Amino acid sequence: MTDKVIKSDAEWRAQLDAMEYQVTRHAATERAFTGKFWDHHEHGIYTCVCCNTPLFASDTKFDSGCGWPSYFKALDPANVTEVVDRSHGMLRTEIICAVCDAHLGHVFPDGPPPTGLRYCINSASLRFDPQD
Repeated sequence: MTDKVIKSDAEWRAQLDAMEYQVTRHAATERAFTGKFWDHHEHGIYTCVCCNTPLFASDTKFDSGCGWPSYFKALDPANVTEVVDRSHGMLRTEIICAVCDAHLGHVFPDGPPPTGLRYCINSASLRFDPQD
């Protein structure tokens, strides 16, 4: 595993735009159907916007109809951490980057085979690295 990336709040604010900062550092959620990757179909790897850790491959992305990019598995399970989220009167499983603790989104048990999982991820928490 890579060393943890730890930065001050001022450093995160300088590195990220306003939406990226709110989503990744304060667990905000972008509005459905507004993020740059919800309807994105290029081949490549989605990485953490904060630390560039590889998170999801385009061949695991699927249209869940929810308005956020959805994947049925993480590229490397060691790169994402699951955290119990009891906010907003719900019980959910939050997904954060294992390297920099950026909020990514949530994972739900209603995805397609082969995993049955739906990693519902904010576009603002991702960068895209195109691959041939």
